[in-house]
Amino acid sequence: MKLVNRKLTGVLVSAFCVFAVSNAAVSAQSITEADALAAIKRATNPTTKLTAAEDFIARFPNSTERLSVAEVIAGEIFKVKNGMVALTLLERAQAIFTSEKEREVLKPAALEAYVIGNRPDDAFALAADLLTKNPDDLQVLTRMTQVGTEEASRKNRKYAAISLQYGLKAIELLEENSKPATLADEALATQRGKLDRLYQQTAILYLAAGNVQEAKARLTKASTLSPQDPSNFALLARVINADYLVQKEAYDAMKDPKSKQDAQKKLDDLLDSMIEAYARAVALATGRVEYQSLLQSVIPDLTVHYKTRHNQSIKGLQELINRYRGVP
Repeated sequence: MKLVNRKLTGVLVSAFCVFAVSNAAVSAQSITEADALAAIKRATNPTTKLTAAEDFIARFPNSTERLSVAEVIAGEIFKVKNGMVALTLLERAQAIFTSEKEREVLKPAALEAYVIGNRPDDAFALAADLLTKNPDDLQVLTRMTQVGTEEASRKNRKYAAISLQYGLKAIELLEENSKPATLADEALATQRGKLDRLYQQTAILYLAAGNVQEAKARLTKASTLSPQDPSNFALLARVINADYLVQKEAYDAMKDPKSKQDAQKKLDDLLDSMIEAYARAVALATGRVEYQSLLQSVIPDLTVHYKTRHNQSIKGLQELINRYRGVP
């Protein structure tokens, strides 16, 4: 009797398992394209949206919605701020979106992933491809100007020349006040808000190329466009300092007293303009938490140069800074 019960139980369990598997298969088959698209929409973060998109493409590889799904995923990758995560998601997306149009949709997101993922070679190669097709792409031009400037600041000048070209092109487009057909009004306003930064960045790139005078002129323009930004004045002071050191070296080599007297006057004028720029930077940075590191690096330089022009005294220095702060 027990043997019969065991056999009966085994048959029932087997039947239940077959039913469960069959039911799961029917359930899987019953998922419609609309259901799969809805799952992508419901997903709450880039990773889960991509997972849902992978499932969608696996179930409906010939769907006419592939391109729109690729657009959604590209937008999600843009949101990611961690470089390694963005690159991982990009590789997964590129594995499922394989048509030419889908790859084109992914390219702007790929550019940003390469930038934040510290792959400048890939970023500049992709930027060149994008700009071949759309030379007036302000978003690419401004982003790569920024990247090249940051690399130059790290003493990597590999991209300085091309970044300078991109920056000059972006400034030209923005100052023409024309609207590229592919750029939304809001995006254009954002780009125009970066004009002072572009002048600052191109100044740094000119300085990397050894063109001190052009760097000085562009930082002067940047400080005019954004007079409350202390970094423009701090950079301007350092560019003036670079010019000062060159002229000081020439001055030290002079033999003719008259020539030396004229050169001394120019050196004093440079020192005064450098002190003014440093004082403006300190005045604008004081009391602003985001500029504390700038203050720490600028104040010692300001103090040294001020003392050079004032018989090793700092008397009047605080008054000078207060003048630019609007403090009586």
